[in-house]
Amino acid sequence: MRGVTKSSSQSLRRLVPGRLVRVAGSAHHVVVDEGPDGVPVVLFASGLGGAWYDWDAVVPLLAGRATLVRFDRPGLGWSEPASVPPTLAGEAERIRQLLKALDLPGPAVLVGHSLAGFHVEAVARMFPELTAGVVLVDSSTEPQAAPPPAYSQRVRRWRLIAGVGRATGLGGLVGPAVWRAIIDATTLRGPKTADPALVAATFAAGRPGVAAMVENTLYFDIAAELLELRCEKPFPPVPLRVLAAFGRSRIERALMPHGLASRVADAWRLRQRELMALSPRGELVELADSAHYIPFDRPDAVADAVLDIITALRDGAALGDEYPGG
Repeated sequence: MRGVTKSSSQSLRRLVPGRLVRVAGSAHHVVVDEGPDGVPVVLFASGLGGAWYDWDAVVPLLAGRATLVRFDRPGLGWSEPASVPPTLAGEAERIRQLLKALDLPGPAVLVGHSLAGFHVEAVARMFPELTAGVVLVDSSTEPQAAPPPAYSQRVRRWRLIAGVGRATGLGGLVGPAVWRAIIDATTLRGPKTADPALVAATFAAGRPGVAAMVENTLYFDIAAELLELRCEKPFPPVPLRVLAAFGRSRIERALMPHGLASRVADAWRLRQRELMALSPRGELVELADSAHYIPFDRPDAVADAVLDIITALRDGAALGDEYPGG
C-alpha cells in the first residue's frame, strides 16, 4: 500500500499506511489487505473516536484468509472532516459507498466495535444484499434511547471546544495521552497493540478530537435512529456473532464495588443476548478475560468469530445454499 498524501510533513506521511478514497464528498483513509477471491470481504468499523489501527492485532490473524478493509470515519484517523454531523443512515450509506468505490461490492462480513455496532446493524437492515454476516464486538446497545434536546446547540458547542484544541495545537499535544488513558480504562492489557507513532501522527494532524466529541454528543441520537430502523426493516437471517466483554479493567475494579459490578454485568449480558436474537443464526461469546476494547485484549476472539462466519457460509454453500462471494 502506498502512503497517504497529506499537506503535513514527510515523516507523518511515511508513517500512515493505506490511501485516500473519496466517498460522500470527502476523502476517507482506507487500508486494504488483499485476500483470496471467492471469500466475502471483511470490513472493520471502529468504535467512538476510533481509527484504523484499532484492528492492528486482529488483521495478522486473518491475513491471507480474506480481503480485509479498515477505514476512518470523517475527521477520525486520517480522513477529512465532513460538512454535516453523522447520522445512522449516513454511516450505513458511507459503508455501502466505500465498498463500491473500492470495487468490493459485497456481500461482506461486517465487524463493528462499540458504537460501530449501530452502524453495521444499520447496513445489515438497509442493505441486506451487501451483508454476508455480522460480528458485533461488545456492541453498544440502548433499547430505550431517546435523543437529548438542543441538537444544533450540542453539535455547535462541541465543535467549538474541540476546534479550539485543534487550532491551538493542544489537541495534538494531549491527545495521545488522553487516548492511552481511555484504552487503559477499557482494556485489561493496555494499548500495546497500536503503534504509538501512528497514534501520535494522527493527533499531530489535528485529529480526532472534533469528530470524537461530536460522535459522543450524538450517541443517543444515533441509538434512537436505530430503534426506529428496527421497526421499519428486518435484520437478515445471516450468521451473527456477538462478542461480549465481562472482564474488569484496573480502573473499573478500583471504582466499582463488586455488588454493583455484578448487577452491571447481568444487565449487559441480557442486552447482548437480545442482540444475539436479532438473527436465527446468532451466537453469543462471553469473554471473561477481556474488557470493552476486545480488539486489544482478545484479537483472537474477533478473528475466530470472522472465520466462524466464513466457515458457516462455506458449509452452507456445500449443502446447496448460495455462498456469498462464491
